[in-house]
Amino acid sequence: MKIPMIVLLLQGIPEGTALTALAFVISRIPLKVNQILLVGTTLAVCANVIRLFPIPMGLHTVLGTLVLFLIITRLSKGDVGLSFIASILSCLTLIIFETACLPLLKPVSILAPKTLSTYHAIRIILGDIHVLLLFISAFLLKKVIAKKS
Repeated sequence: MKIPMIVLLLQGIPEGTALTALAFVISRIPLKVNQILLVGTTLAVCANVIRLFPIPMGLHTVLGTLVLFLIITRLSKGDVGLSFIASILSCLTLIIFETACLPLLKPVSILAPKTLSTYHAIRIILGDIHVLLLFISAFLLKKVIAKKS
């Protein structure tokens, strides 16, 4: 399913960036804004390209997790175990937050799914709620880790 460019820019890239920030915190990679934005944008573009292929729904998440794992492994100087944990935990957190935000669709659920996908503003706003939760999680986890150090 092709994602409209406006949705990619305003929801996909922020989601990839938030996912990256959380994975960096978990794997203890220093938070550098340019690096996080580059990795987050790469994840969003990869997910968008993967969605263009006729593959089962959700496979883009698995492949995105693999891409994140490979990038984190490289940036963490080869710590495969921590990279695996960071990529899996951050993607699971994304899935949990997306699922938790699903009830927010209730007021607009009278619209057919195909119709809803044409309302880009609603899609972006609802999507950005779990993105905000990911950023908050990364921020709070960073604080907890800093206190323990």
